[in-house]
Amino acid sequence: METANPREKSVLYTALDGLRLHLRDYDPGSARRPPAVCLPGLTRNADDFASLARALAFDSATPRRVVAFDYRGRGLSAYDPDWRNYNLAVERGDILGGLALLGIEKAHVIGTSRGGLQILSMAAEHRTLFQSVVLNDIGPVLEIAGLARIKSYIGSTARPRDYAEAIALLKAGAARNFPGLSPAEWRIFAAAVFGADEANLAPRYDPELAHALDSLDLNEPIPDLWAQYDALNGLPLLTIRGEMSDLLSPQTFAAMGARWPGCELLEVPGQGHAPLLADSRSIATIEAFLAKAD
Repeated sequence: METANPREKSVLYTALDGLRLHLRDYDPGSARRPPAVCLPGLTRNADDFASLARALAFDSATPRRVVAFDYRGRGLSAYDPDWRNYNLAVERGDILGGLALLGIEKAHVIGTSRGGLQILSMAAEHRTLFQSVVLNDIGPVLEIAGLARIKSYIGSTARPRDYAEAIALLKAGAARNFPGLSPAEWRIFAAAVFGADEANLAPRYDPELAHALDSLDLNEPIPDLWAQYDALNGLPLLTIRGEMSDLLSPQTFAAMGARWPGCELLEVPGQGHAPLLADSRSIATIEAFLAKAD
């Protein structure tokens, strides 16, 4: 994602195993509030958070630095020659390494899907990192229907010729789950998935990432993560669900809110898994939540 804003930059760093990794740093310069750290979904990348990050860093009455990660094998991070390293533990080490490089010891952490699983996996050992937590369409119970859908498309190598074709591809697979998206939001969706260069559009992740789900048996119960969720108790928490989500059920969403006082809930109408966080209501809600949790 190219930008003319000098306060919005790419940062390349090296993982412990030598792989070159990338994050996007939105730095308003004068902000004194705790930064926000954004963690994307399984096949997604830092650009998923561009609209939210620019709003929080540059357009807010309470500006703050925002950092968004590309996991290894996604976005502008290098592909790992060993697909077995596409796992939560290795990726968690990469995230912690990037935060250490930037000198970030405490932050509001926003996790979409797999990013939320990263938050849950860090909840006990790295709780002191969290100023607050935003979980975007992820919870302690994962629905089989959503997992099956994700498993069905991961590894696709479709290369659309232009954004019109890219949007058509997205709609073929996701229109039922995102009936509320405007044309502008479909364009944002397509750019995040296929890239900003219309002449060279392609999925922005290593197709070998599909192997990360090889061991997922959809005929077996998925272990729940309530213990990890409970490790967040006492922190300011905002849970977001897409109205049409097939991964986070309404029942789990309600149970998360009822688990303890102070858990705020936001349901995004007309969007499924996972909400883009590019609409004005979602951005305003997150902005107000972070300001209150500073």
